Amino acid sequence: MTEEDSLFHARFGRALPKGSSVATKEMIIDALKKVQDPELMLDVWSLGLIYNIDIHLNGDVSIQMTLTSPTCPIAGEMPGMVAIAVGAVKGVGVVDVALVWDPPWSVDFLSDELKLTLGIDK
Repeated sequence: MTEEDSLFHARFGRALPKGSSVATKEMIIDALKKVQDPELMLDVWSLGLIYNIDIHLNGDVSIQMTLTSPTCPIAGEMPGMVAIAVGAVKGVGVVDVALVWDPPWSVDFLSDELKLTLGIDK
């Protein structure tokens, strides 16, 4: 991993004790809905910034996310914000968040609910 890659990558948490119950995807999504993009004041889930959530059998979680723009001034902070929020969920071990730029984000990734609120046709 290069130094630049580490700016867009975050890890948080610790391994769950063996035999612990593992969080569900719905629990993780609920946590993601509490993480707001500070510039847009909308949550990362509804904005469609979360591309992939992989919950491992041991409770560790891997997440791929993006931002609305590669020039976002908080690009280095957002993976950490997501990792901490998901890491606080009961049944989650180590959280690994990687910021990716492919595919590029577009308004097509907004949740249907947010599209309706903003008056964007599907």
